[in-house]
Amino acid sequence: MNIQDLEPKVVWKNFHALTQIPRPSKHEAKVIEYLYNWGIEHGFDTKKDDTGNIIISVPATPGMENRKGVILQGHMDMVPQKTSDSAHDFLKDPINAYIDGEWVTADRTTLGADNGIGVALGLAVLEDKSVKHGPVEVLVTYDEETGMTGANCLKPGVLKGDILLNLDSEEEGELCVGCAGGLDASASFKYLKYKVPAGHKFLSLDIKGLQGGHSGMDISLYRANANKAMARILLPLVEMLGAKVISFNGGSLRNAIPFEAAAQIAFPEENEKAIRELIKNTFAEIKAEFQESDPSASLIVEDAPAADKFIQGSVMLRAIKGILAAPHGVIRMSRTMEGLTETSINLAIVRTEKGRITVHSLMRSAIDSSKAYLAERVRCLWELAGADAIEFKGGYSGWTPKLDTPINKVCMEQYEKVYGKPMKIMATHGGLECAIMGAKYPAWEMVSIGPTIKYPHSPDEKVNIASVARTWDYLKAILENIPVK
Repeated sequence: MNIQDLEPKVVWKNFHALTQIPRPSKHEAKVIEYLYNWGIEHGFDTKKDDTGNIIISVPATPGMENRKGVILQGHMDMVPQKTSDSAHDFLKDPINAYIDGEWVTADRTTLGADNGIGVALGLAVLEDKSVKHGPVEVLVTYDEETGMTGANCLKPGVLKGDILLNLDSEEEGELCVGCAGGLDASASFKYLKYKVPAGHKFLSLDIKGLQGGHSGMDISLYRANANKAMARILLPLVEMLGAKVISFNGGSLRNAIPFEAAAQIAFPEENEKAIRELIKNTFAEIKAEFQESDPSASLIVEDAPAADKFIQGSVMLRAIKGILAAPHGVIRMSRTMEGLTETSINLAIVRTEKGRITVHSLMRSAIDSSKAYLAERVRCLWELAGADAIEFKGGYSGWTPKLDTPINKVCMEQYEKVYGKPMKIMATHGGLECAIMGAKYPAWEMVSIGPTIKYPHSPDEKVNIASVARTWDYLKAILENIPVK
């Protein structure tokens, strides 16, 4: 069976269509064109704004004209992550999605259920004439994953609805009414290169098999960070055994926990035995510490081709020490919502290129002052490490929960009718566009729902098939019971 044949077909065929269109963040031209043409071909009022956001509007079904207007919202882009043995080209190739038991997943790449399933649910509402609803607008935003660009550029007054149903949550049975704010940080070191002396040998080190995951939703799982692990291996090699770093690169996205890192080193021939033994022992310690969260962790050590030059040792050592000392993971858990991360940081990307060592991190917090304090900690650390450029950008505030709105009541009541059990109200440590758009439309009532998606932002991403069907039934029930104006 192909995924487009799953039930409900109206949802899965739309999701399958999205998997066939390359749509990594900031490369969404093809999916913008597809969504715009889809709306026009179906005879719906369809608009594209200057940023690339798509808005498709339909009037109320007969007898529902007096209901409040609803905006169904998702984002068009996906996180492009793949395993090192995958030849997938996210700018050209369709996602190879397939059914794996109770789940839909992809072949060694991210699936794009985050947020393709949400977009597919919104399109299905417009397409399925049996769904009863008041006025509906489907808003599909541009570039959520790498900067929430579409939400930031959305203009006030464009949307007419009263209620925002964000379809970007990833845990069935949870009504999300709040989210964390975020801030990007980067620190970089300028370096010179020097000629590798005679009598040196070369090794490549590749950390693979870590689980990685979403830097908001999965940060509290305490998985290994490939950048931290590589720095931990390199430090004693450089400090004690004369190793020289040719390159160090790890991670690929600010909002994904890094699951792979690679380095190349040169070292005096007489130190080879000690170098190999220290690498082996250090990684064994790391693997033992993270056995439960990252049982498939591996380190591949191979002879490498000779390189002419290495990165300035004093600068590389300061950067390695900074990476090891820099905060990563949960900083504080919420005191008001059990099990919710309040503040965290993901040490996401390390690059050595064009004469600079650059380290990128993403901070999240439900409390703006906590996020600001964490930024000060990060700034101070990188100043002490000797970084010559430190930058913070892309900051946005969180979405403050409101527990007693009419739409919350509708969602809770309809969930219990559809599922036969109470729904959990929660907030997410992930970033949702609700925070940004709600500031432009302060009168909106906002909630976020969605089916169960596991391991977003990693090649293990998968969506539960039965959960999609139940979420579809639940969404239809919500729309049929939207309050009157």
